[in-house]
Amino acid sequence: MNPDSISVTVGPEAADFTGATHTALQAAVDHVAQLGGGTIDVLPGTYHMGNALHLRSNVNLVGHETETRLVKNPSRVTPLTDDVDWYMWTARVADPSGFDVGGGLLLVSTDAHGGVANVTKHTIEAIDGNELRLDVQPRKNHWITHNAHAATLFPVVTANWVENISIARLVIDGNRAENDPLDGNHGGCIFMQDCKQVTIDSVHACNNNGDGISWQICNDVTVRGCKSTGHTGLGLHPGSGSQRSVIQNNLIEDCATGLFWCWGVQHGLAEKNEIHNCSHYGISIGHRDTDNTMRHNRILNAGIAGLVFRIEGEDPPYRCPHRNRIESNLFEGGGSAEQSGIGIDVQVPIEDVHLIENRFTNPPAGHLQTGIRIGSGDADVRLAGNTFENIACDVERVP
Repeated sequence: MNPDSISVTVGPEAADFTGATHTALQAAVDHVAQLGGGTIDVLPGTYHMGNALHLRSNVNLVGHETETRLVKNPSRVTPLTDDVDWYMWTARVADPSGFDVGGGLLLVSTDAHGGVANVTKHTIEAIDGNELRLDVQPRKNHWITHNAHAATLFPVVTANWVENISIARLVIDGNRAENDPLDGNHGGCIFMQDCKQVTIDSVHACNNNGDGISWQICNDVTVRGCKSTGHTGLGLHPGSGSQRSVIQNNLIEDCATGLFWCWGVQHGLAEKNEIHNCSHYGISIGHRDTDNTMRHNRILNAGIAGLVFRIEGEDPPYRCPHRNRIESNLFEGGGSAEQSGIGIDVQVPIEDVHLIENRFTNPPAGHLQTGIRIGSGDADVRLAGNTFENIACDVERVP
């Protein structure tokens, strides 16, 4: 941090920036960034988020542990009543109630040519009747013939194309019960896109209808000492193309999948994490996710498998997650009465993957039936020093 950097406070009262919504927080971030960077001290209180807090380069956001809570407002969804083309600055909606000037706005439609979802994120600059003024052009088409609608959906804290930032010691609550889902490629309690040199420390991301913490095409992201709990999506999502992620000493609990290495995530480290009670997988790794190390993690009671080397459609072997090292992890329990659990499930022909000194244990009345399943006869998996306790099948090889 630059010794000349500044520090300001934000709080419900008696602060440099007074308020308990995203507006006060954003004003503080923009002020500090304009002066070259510094620290925003978010004082104890509950902050009601009607839009994402957009971080800027060289800014540190620091709270007061559980006393500082950022909570997403309930979402509203309404159809568009007219087409929004990629170059337009306004969107007309059926019902503008629940949309506010300065609030977050998501425009969603089905792509007219490919059937995938078009998603664009905005801030509302003005409201005139049922017409919402956009801060940026969508650069995608949202046509009413293709299920176009508007929603107050957004990540609670976001960073886009910035560097040298940190988020520390606060609670970020996605208010899952009162919000529609938002995919982790676009949102999360924290969502980052094309950033570098990021530290997230001692943050509790909770209760999101989507992912907990997601970073896409980001380099040198460190997530340590955090909790990511109670999400319908992924607990931690190092996203496509991210390099050198460091994921240490976190608790990930009650998510669909705990740690999801996306496409082309490489040279990462996941170490000493607790991953508990995820309904699908504790850890999932796939397309071109190479040269990563996972060691000294504890994966407990994953619904399908503790760790899966996943199939990605019609990927040829050279796109598989090669050269990963899985060492000294504990896989305990998992599965259910309806589906037997697997410790590590290798579904693809990986190369030069080391499974070393991992412990697989099935507690009394548990459902972990297979320690390691190698479901591809071409897989180059090197096994050494793994131990199995109360497991029906230590290593299963499928021809």
